[in-house]
Amino acid sequence: MDSLDLRVLADALAWRRAGHAVSLVTVVQTWGSAPRPPGALLAVRGDGQVSGSVSGGCVEDDLIVRAKAALAAGVAMAGAATRPELIVYGVDQDEAARFGLPCGGTLRLVHEPLQSVDWIEDVLTRTAAHQLVARTLDLATGAVTLAPAVRGQELVFDGRQLTTLFGPRWRLLLIGAGQLSQAVAPMAALLDFEVLVCDPREEYAGSFDGAAAQRLQGMPDDVVRELMPDAHTAIVALTHDPKLDDMALLEALKSAAFYVGALGSKRNQGTRKQRLAEHFDLSADELARLHGPVGLDLGARTPAEIAVSILAEIVQVRNAAYLRARREAVVTSDTAPDLVVGARAGIAASTCVVAR
Repeated sequence: MDSLDLRVLADALAWRRAGHAVSLVTVVQTWGSAPRPPGALLAVRGDGQVSGSVSGGCVEDDLIVRAKAALAAGVAMAGAATRPELIVYGVDQDEAARFGLPCGGTLRLVHEPLQSVDWIEDVLTRTAAHQLVARTLDLATGAVTLAPAVRGQELVFDGRQLTTLFGPRWRLLLIGAGQLSQAVAPMAALLDFEVLVCDPREEYAGSFDGAAAQRLQGMPDDVVRELMPDAHTAIVALTHDPKLDDMALLEALKSAAFYVGALGSKRNQGTRKQRLAEHFDLSADELARLHGPVGLDLGARTPAEIAVSILAEIVQVRNAAYLRARREAVVTSDTAPDLVVGARAGIAASTCVVAR
């Protein structure tokens, strides 16, 4: 998931712990050119302060008014819980224009005054441990349950229950702390990756200031093993030193990392694959996972241009892997006619069936 939504949850948790009333708003379905995808979150504090976004337009202003009214009603009823409600914006062209929805877009939102926030702490703990979590909200009672989720699972809303997915941040491990890594790291951070850097060479010890990346100590192969790469992890070897790159790649190619790449020309990549096959017993399928020369062929020359090409390929592979997982989830699901919206897929008003 987008770490913006994790920050929304963290803000909501902090506000409730500080004694503020808080409402959580979730995008559950979109039609037309809605600005934010299903699953996007907005937290509204009792005094009108917000975290996150569901539209980027005037919808937020109206939601602040609604949230204040709902929270005030809860207080007026001696603290009684206000139940979640479904809100629809943009049912016609005039309303869509009034609320700043482009091209006649429509939003269906669930507005939920937060009572207990124990589930938020649990979600943040699980996602920090790189677990996927499905959270189900019963609109009739406001009750929340959490369960493990699987890749490809989607947001589900049937009018009575809303199940949203929370997952870990995407990680990018860079092997090498040279000039190219220094260009990749801040761009990757802007793309919402948690950036990690490993380089045991003493001459590169001070090359990162820690603002864009976290430095991991140790030899690259040890670091990769300890990281336990999962399907939310990309690993790129950029030292141009076989003693460092090869050992890291050996571990990375045997892991669940969704992307493994290495710097070098086509000739160097051929030599590397032969070396890895002969000396480290990597299978043909494992070697086929290696992206090299790393990055899309953009004709890049400068470190910044090469960084763009690397990150463009990582995003391309990540999105393709997500769509594959999504299709597999549909194929292996039952045939119950639940309404499912493609959270994070960027597909408006999509419906499909997923495994529960």
